[in-house]
Amino acid sequence: MPTAHRGSLTPVFDNEKYILLTTFRRDGTPVPTPVWVVSLDGGTFGLWTSSASGKVKRLAHTDRVTVQPCNARGRIRPGTEPVDATARIVGGPEYEAIQALVQSKYGIMASVIKLVGRLGGLFKGKQAPQGDCGVVIVPTP
Repeated sequence: MPTAHRGSLTPVFDNEKYILLTTFRRDGTPVPTPVWVVSLDGGTFGLWTSSASGKVKRLAHTDRVTVQPCNARGRIRPGTEPVDATARIVGGPEYEAIQALVQSKYGIMASVIKLVGRLGGLFKGKQAPQGDCGVVIVPTP
């Protein structure tokens, strides 16, 4: 089960609030998305997302991703380069560990984001799960 760690991640990601996660469509088109990130064991890191999200759909056909520090709007941090990585969808204890780390790191905002997502789904007439699966990202050596 992943747990928080200090120091084994590439230092540029260790204390980031957001990273730009780029997943790839079947035709190879990159799709960048700013996401929250938490440090895990073994030089990996994680995030939570909706099982109905485009990220999850794209990861179903390829585990290839790139990551790069960014701000909440996805603007890349100057002086940084994208890092090649692989990503896998997780559930169960791995998801629960990521969820606990996200709650710890982002506090009340994590709950607010879930609530806003649920309310948005009610207004759109589509209820999609919010933050119901985890993603573990492993930088490529």
